[in-house]
Amino acid sequence: MNAPFKQPSRRDVVVASALVGGALVVGCSPADLMSAGSDIEVGAFGPFIRIAQDGVVTVINKHQEMGQGNHAGLAAIVAEELDADWTRVLVEHAPANAKLYGNATAGAQLTGGSSAISNSWDQLRKAGAGARAMFVQAAANRWNVAVGEITVKDSVVSHTSGKSATFSELLADAAKVPAPTDVRLKDPKTFTLIGTDRVRRKDAQAKSDGTARYTQDVRLPDMLTAVVAHAPRFGAKVKSFDAAEAKKVAGVVDVFEIPTGIAVVAQNTYAARMGREALSVEWDEDKAEKRGSPAIAQLFNDIAAGKNTETKWEAFDQRGDATGLDTATGKDVFEATYEFPYLAHATMEPMNCVASVDGNKVKLVFGSQGQTLDQLNAAKIVGCLPGSVEIETLFAGGSFGRRANFQSDYASECVHIAKKVGKGRPVKLVWTREDDMQAGYFRPLTVHALKVRLDKDGYPAAWRHRIVTQSIMKGSPMPSKGPDQTAIEGTAGSPYLKATPVVDAQLALPEVGVPVLWWRSVGATHTAFVMEHTIDQLALKAGQDPIEYRRALYKKAGADRHLAVLDLAVEKAGPSATAGWTRGVAVHESFGSVVAQVAEVKLENGAPRVGRVVTAIDCGVAVSPDQIAAQMEGGTCYGLSGFMFGEVTLTDGKVDQSNFDTYRVLRINEAPTVETHILPSGNPPSGVGEPGTPVIGPAVANALLALNKTATTRLPFVRA
Repeated sequence: MNAPFKQPSRRDVVVASALVGGALVVGCSPADLMSAGSDIEVGAFGPFIRIAQDGVVTVINKHQEMGQGNHAGLAAIVAEELDADWTRVLVEHAPANAKLYGNATAGAQLTGGSSAISNSWDQLRKAGAGARAMFVQAAANRWNVAVGEITVKDSVVSHTSGKSATFSELLADAAKVPAPTDVRLKDPKTFTLIGTDRVRRKDAQAKSDGTARYTQDVRLPDMLTAVVAHAPRFGAKVKSFDAAEAKKVAGVVDVFEIPTGIAVVAQNTYAARMGREALSVEWDEDKAEKRGSPAIAQLFNDIAAGKNTETKWEAFDQRGDATGLDTATGKDVFEATYEFPYLAHATMEPMNCVASVDGNKVKLVFGSQGQTLDQLNAAKIVGCLPGSVEIETLFAGGSFGRRANFQSDYASECVHIAKKVGKGRPVKLVWTREDDMQAGYFRPLTVHALKVRLDKDGYPAAWRHRIVTQSIMKGSPMPSKGPDQTAIEGTAGSPYLKATPVVDAQLALPEVGVPVLWWRSVGATHTAFVMEHTIDQLALKAGQDPIEYRRALYKKAGADRHLAVLDLAVEKAGPSATAGWTRGVAVHESFGSVVAQVAEVKLENGAPRVGRVVTAIDCGVAVSPDQIAAQMEGGTCYGLSGFMFGEVTLTDGKVDQSNFDTYRVLRINEAPTVETHILPSGNPPSGVGEPGTPVIGPAVANALLALNKTATTRLPFVRA
């Protein structure tokens, strides 16, 4: 992932005492900067902290804020160790620079996998503690006292003698103190900010009053606007086009071909769209995907049933001899096939990007979720080094995985267009809702086929599992060994499989022309449903209570965290459901966190209605309990929207849905009441943004199973 970068200029290597733009930046050693990408000034407190002369602390967020609220949590980690005045802490997006801001695990700068807090936990604690130590040493030097006699609170450094000074007053002296190479972190038991309700969002005011800057807000001198005409079928290419009528539209500046279609560049969005409507394009569909979704689903079902002899299977969990399952029948045998449709990400803000290209210099201004990937793709298009690609990251109105695309599809389109326009003139590419719904990327259509034999006590003795789906990781610049983890996560490593003596679990990844991408909680969107709904059916078959059935399996598998969140959710839900409602339970681990939900459901006009959802989560140290609750609420509603209504269908290779009139989403009056309870933990933080999404679907399905003894094997619950 680490691409070659240009050598930094001298001003990249800024000594600790440097004053940058009226503020001190405290930082890395010169050696650390030698392979930094573009010119980024780093001073004494490190790349993550900038302290202004008035004492205001700005935390530099290497991740993207796209609605999940990581600004607050990341700032709180620094403020806790720095003992900064929380009311005077600000947050900014970091520039694109993998050397300074690359994730510890991937080496690339990107946001995903619910990793913002967990990835930055140690890094930002050390940054905050290091800066604090520098202020303490500066005060000790000024007062000629021992550092052990000094305390810091709310940006004020104090001595036992009564002497005190603010960060502002000590700033110049602190900047001259060598940055410590080894810092002492706080005992979590002494935290005064982390874990409290004081950690509230730092971007709420700006997003409420409209001052928060999104890509659509960008207005630059002489800026053009572009839209792209995409092929109606995936895989089709431009055969020919006639732009004569499009160029007659007032405001249209140019029309030309790019690798993904025909770009219409205009003075404004309306003119660009009208120009696109006037275009005449003939498409070469020789290599296009022309199958409808029913045909693709039937193919996947046939593969899962073993009817396709050309299928290549890859084992991801095999223990014992499962051959006896081939002919096993009887009351102790369970079989089921589950089918999941394609899903759209349906972000609040459709895709967009602003780019300018001047020779080998590229600038992108947009909600970049994967800055390193965007740099690499832009550099490849222009023919420059990634370090010549500057990215200004803005807020984004949601992503759910959509903006973290290997090919940076919409951003790459914008660079192609800006390169053609040239001379550094900025171009804003706008994708409409219809563009993204019909020419974007989707959660893969997936089929699971299971056969389970129960032992004499009603617990799984042998488990055969087949997953058929498209590979999200195919063509990834981050290939992994073994099966595609995005397809099997949630099944692989499941405590239910760990508690089963004989397991035969395999994956097939057939080739389909529909572009797929991770969707919030990725593989767990289908594996959680399959595992949790199956367990309730097995419990029903064994004549056991589903909660007690889980408890027994968790104890057998040593799944203590699963057991703890299940117990907490059940306890907080109370002894019985609200009158007229039926309960369903589900538990699932994803992104390092374990979530249990108790959902209360009833039928209204034949469709499930979800009222109360009690959630328990083990996510390690709860940096911001308020934000964790918000993510559980948002994740639950997003997941419920997909499980209830979400379905992208294709007819002869063309996507049928185009906007929210044909792609149904959960409405506010349909949203349940979500209660969140956090399991106390001293472990490092784990994911929060995604783990709340996959659990609600099986919890609802299990409530319906309890209500009418009917299993849900095809989603969504409500079909058009």
